[in-house]
Amino acid sequence: MPLYLRKSVKAGPFRFNFSKSGVGLSVGITGLRIGTGPRGHYVHAGRNGVYYRSSLKVGNKNNSKKIQSPKHQRVKIVERTEPNIIEMKEVDSGEVLEMQPEEFSSLLNEINKKQQQTPLASIGTILLIVLALMALFITPVAALIITIAILPARIVCNYFDEYKRTAVIMYDLESEYSKLYTKFTEAFDEIIQSQKKWHIEASGAVKSLNDWKRNAGASNVIRRKETPINYHSPKVIKSNVTPPSIGVGTQVIYFFPDVMLMFDGKKVGAISYKELNIETGTTNFIEEEKVPSDSEIIRYTWKHPNKSGGPDRRFKDNYEIPVCRYEMMHLTSASGVNEILEFSKVGNLKSFKRAIKKMAEIT
Repeated sequence: MPLYLRKSVKAGPFRFNFSKSGVGLSVGITGLRIGTGPRGHYVHAGRNGVYYRSSLKVGNKNNSKKIQSPKHQRVKIVERTEPNIIEMKEVDSGEVLEMQPEEFSSLLNEINKKQQQTPLASIGTILLIVLALMALFITPVAALIITIAILPARIVCNYFDEYKRTAVIMYDLESEYSKLYTKFTEAFDEIIQSQKKWHIEASGAVKSLNDWKRNAGASNVIRRKETPINYHSPKVIKSNVTPPSIGVGTQVIYFFPDVMLMFDGKKVGAISYKELNIETGTTNFIEEEKVPSDSEIIRYTWKHPNKSGGPDRRFKDNYEIPVCRYEMMHLTSASGVNEILEFSKVGNLKSFKRAIKKMAEIT
């Protein structure tokens, strides 16, 4: 997907217009707009590095305090036992609120605050419903009028919520940096091409002969789930860049030009490209689901094999299962990232890994 930097971003009744002097804010209707000076988060990236300017006022001094994460020890691996006695270890990242690089603290504070705000539309709807119920005991006509007003009131509230609960980030990328980020998105396009993409939720070693037979001769058992990998912006952010995104369980990682943002529900953390470690490699997977058309079948095994690798005749429902070669990617960081992804097509991760390292060199 080619990089396209939009010159303006709309959030509710407001429009953020990009220029070399920063981000201008205007409000109004078509043909009549009132503007004001540079506002929003402005990011300039070029050969001399990445520079940030934030002129959005986010409240008083008490409100600008850094959001404190819960004081507990982060646990990357949580052990649990499956019914078949295989000890499974959850593969999961740590608390996202602990992922707080100092250079992104202002942006993270703003996003987390906006995420935690109660939508004006919800407050207005509840208030009107209560008024309608109260009016019902006085005059049904008044109750009907208030009820009818709920929908248009909700539309208006949603309109203003879009600005109130949105963080604006505008990017100004010099030619050299723009080419680098474009290369990154091209590498991302390659991994999107895999017919199947999975997130590995847990894994466990097969230790007993009975479990080995029960699991088609596998030495390791994993629990996986298909995951979305595409271009998508988080709802709370309006930007002139639509970033690549990867779903990792309940969390989503967004790859912006200067930083990776990890969203976990209403909590947001950040990972710099410099601190991200990425390891790739191939794995042989016993595929009991439909084999993806872009994967390679390297051999077949039995649902219940014997020690020599042949079929165990004691099982009536014994049948052959294909063993496919897939590609895996393990993302880790000192701040707590710990995610494993699996792809049906082999060979597409080399460019992505190389592009990540290039981004780390310049950010």
